[in-house]
Amino acid sequence: MRTYSVTPNVDATGWFVKLEDVAPEELYEAKDDAIKAAEQMADENRPSKVQILDKFHQVLEEKRYK
Repeated sequence: MRTYSVTPNVDATGWFVKLEDVAPEELYEAKDDAIKAAEQMADENRPSKVQILDKFHQVLEEKRYK
């Protein structure tokens, strides 16, 4: 199962979408835009999940796509 994570950058001025929490796929200005992009990627690459993380990399929310 692939994991897409949405996490803020260091100074919280943008949001990264990462695959397997490794290299950033994209940087978005708005959190909602990053979540939407991650959800679309996860939906197209099932089975997968999206994890929304805070600045401490704690999971705030998780959505699964089967």
